Amino acid sequence: MGERSSTSPDLVHLLREVHRQSQQSPAGIWEATEEKLKRSRSRRTPVNVGKLERVAAPRDVILVPAKLLAAGKLTKPLTVAALQFSPGARSKIEAAGGLALSVSELIATHGDGKGVRIVA
Repeated sequence: MGERSSTSPDLVHLLREVHRQSQQSPAGIWEATEEKLKRSRSRRTPVNVGKLERVAAPRDVILVPAKLLAAGKLTKPLTVAALQFSPGARSKIEAAGGLALSVSELIATHGDGKGVRIVA
């Protein structure tokens, strides 16, 4: 039997994409994101939307290198990219007038990293 890898193929692909972006962009956000995504799943602490409400200003672009959960309320329109979204978190972001993006979509739209904040 072959060896099993505990890393999902989707995460491996995303890590490659983030690494490529960190080589192309002088912004340190992609290197920091790569380091956070390389952590084991148990070390990637989930973030609640209530934390985004506390730390973000309206129209901020936020990157969550972990799963975003729905606990708390969100009233500000934010653009949020996360490794994963719970269904409730995605609906709260959209109900507040924001956008929920994948990390790949964030790289495509904000590849220079300017104005993007990591919340972990």
